[in-house]
Amino acid sequence: MAVPSTTAAWMRRALWTVVLTLTGGISRHGQLPRGGCVVVANHSSHADTAALLAALDARHAPLIGAAADYWFATPWRRRVCRRLAAGFPVRRTGGGLDDLLDTAGALRAGRAVVLFPEGTRGRDGEVGDFRRGALLLAERAGVPVVPVGLAGTDRLLPKHGKLRRTQVRVHIGAPLYGPVAPSHARDAVQSLTDRAAASDTPDSRLRRRAAAVIASRWGLPLAFVWAFAEALSWPLMPELFLAAACVAAPRAGLRLSLAALAGSLAGGLLALQLAASGAHLPAPLTTDRMRAEVTRQFAAEGAAAVRHQPWDGIPFKVYAAEAGRAHVPATDWLLASARARGSRTLTVGLAFAALGALARPWRRRYAGYLVLLGGGFSVGLGLIVMGWS
Repeated sequence: MAVPSTTAAWMRRALWTVVLTLTGGISRHGQLPRGGCVVVANHSSHADTAALLAALDARHAPLIGAAADYWFATPWRRRVCRRLAAGFPVRRTGGGLDDLLDTAGALRAGRAVVLFPEGTRGRDGEVGDFRRGALLLAERAGVPVVPVGLAGTDRLLPKHGKLRRTQVRVHIGAPLYGPVAPSHARDAVQSLTDRAAASDTPDSRLRRRAAAVIASRWGLPLAFVWAFAEALSWPLMPELFLAAACVAAPRAGLRLSLAALAGSLAGGLLALQLAASGAHLPAPLTTDRMRAEVTRQFAAEGAAAVRHQPWDGIPFKVYAAEAGRAHVPATDWLLASARARGSRTLTVGLAFAALGALARPWRRRYAGYLVLLGGGFSVGLGLIVMGWS
């Protein structure tokens, strides 16, 4: 059964948004007008199509004009072009205008037809001369021409080059109505391309400083020490650190998570040994009811009782200390806590790293994110302590 065009467009938009987010991010400015339109854009990379499919409103179910002699030359290219890009063939050597005019019905039905009027990929950010086909199509169908400028795609996937990580920027301009001259459309696209090339994702100084610290030689030791201290006495769990650090520096997410896990295990083992020898470390924001519940769990389950943390809200340091007082074997404790803490710490770290990558266009709001994170953590911790009081 065929997938409706709008549903397929939403699926393509989601796909290419995820792909471009993972390869450096995408920022969008502007939107398409209501109804059908012919989108004309500069062309410097095969990544241009992905950027447009991710940026344009899927309600217009964009159709992408693709060179028939390249994208439809072999069966596998034809399938890729049609399924992943909603491509249709446009001949570059005679008959191309007829191919374009065949899409007039789709335009009148409210769809967007995306064309690269230069006819081939250009270089160096200069938009070449426009052919008239796209403009004649808009005139015949009675729809506006929408200029779009792309920047970053030539660095992401250079002509005859390899994929590199970089941000892509898409600037959608105001619609042009009536008969549009090729030079007018070309100048509008060039202006938008220059604007896109000059812009960058707004960033906050705080996020840049946090990322610089995390990327320095202090980043991993900081994650380790934070988690180590929390397993002994420190009241702030390492996942709070990961939530702040991995969003600031997503690429360091796995390394930070592993360092935090190592710190938790080392600190928990030391806490067990100290408690077994009779030492009592400070344990702020914990209660006698927490300790009594953990003692009961260890009596019933042994080292495996640590699996209940953090779902019951009891801090890891309580489990480590009570494991020592219950004389849980160190090896059993280490294996059980590695399983319990490992799955949670790695999941949390990688999840926040993914959030940081997806939220790249909103980096300027990093300080606000930290306020919300800290406020949410404080409220949650207060409720947990009250519940166990």
